[in-house]
Amino acid sequence: MQNELFQRKSTAVEAPSAEFKLSITRALADQLAEALKDLNPAPLTAAALAKLKNEPGVYELSYQGQRVYVGKASSSLPKRLGKHLRKLSGRSGIDMSEVKFVCLYVEEDLDAAGPEKMLIKKYGEGGAPWNKNGFGNNDPGRKRDDSLVKRNHFDAVFPVNLDFEIDLASHGAGSVSSLLGRVKRALPFNLRFETKNANAKQLAQVKIDFPVGDVRLRDVVHGVIDALPEGWQATALPGYVIIYREEMSYESAKIIWRKQDNNVIEVQGQGLLDDAGEVEEELDDGDE
Repeated sequence: MQNELFQRKSTAVEAPSAEFKLSITRALADQLAEALKDLNPAPLTAAALAKLKNEPGVYELSYQGQRVYVGKASSSLPKRLGKHLRKLSGRSGIDMSEVKFVCLYVEEDLDAAGPEKMLIKKYGEGGAPWNKNGFGNNDPGRKRDDSLVKRNHFDAVFPVNLDFEIDLASHGAGSVSSLLGRVKRALPFNLRFETKNANAKQLAQVKIDFPVGDVRLRDVVHGVIDALPEGWQATALPGYVIIYREEMSYESAKIIWRKQDNNVIEVQGQGLLDDAGEVEEELDDGDE
């Protein structure tokens, strides 16, 4: 027994020094995570956001009791969370009563350290799944419209709600382009259409009766294609809607509207999804 004790002491004496690396970022991540964990989640509603201070910070979104997204607000937490509220309100298959948030006000100096990246790294794989499935991505642009959407992409799991109601509060007639502009501003997801070429001029020249009061997006799209000459097409992709003068069969399309023989036809898209690869994630820089 004495020999064993002597041997342990001897071993300790043989190694009087060791490497020590100070990890400030790990310490910050631990403290942020601990502080967020102690908070009581609030529903992601306009009323809840109105109670927040207009200050920078970090936040977490949860869905059905599970953390799904970690983000930062460079200048205003309510503004940034309001952007998420607006986006989620236009999606199918999501129960908004199950979406909640917690947040911390942080000093502006901490913003440069990337607090949300610290937390994502700390939580590890699966700890904040919406950070890796395209939830924070913007419009990918015209060149990516025909891309297959990844099966785990946010837009594939929660596609846009084509029955979303828009209150146009208008009457009379105007150009198709002016109607689409008003609808685009009212939607919580993107509506993209011709704006610069000769086809855009046609949208500005063709007149259409504006709906009055609440109207579903799908009804607006149907009416627009009906008002335009043949050759125009509206396509509902998983994450947004496009209207162009074309005849294209997008592989991930949900619905395609075309005009044939003076009638608007709705074609169910193939709705194909890509099982391979990972979602290309854009850098989320906080407030726009």
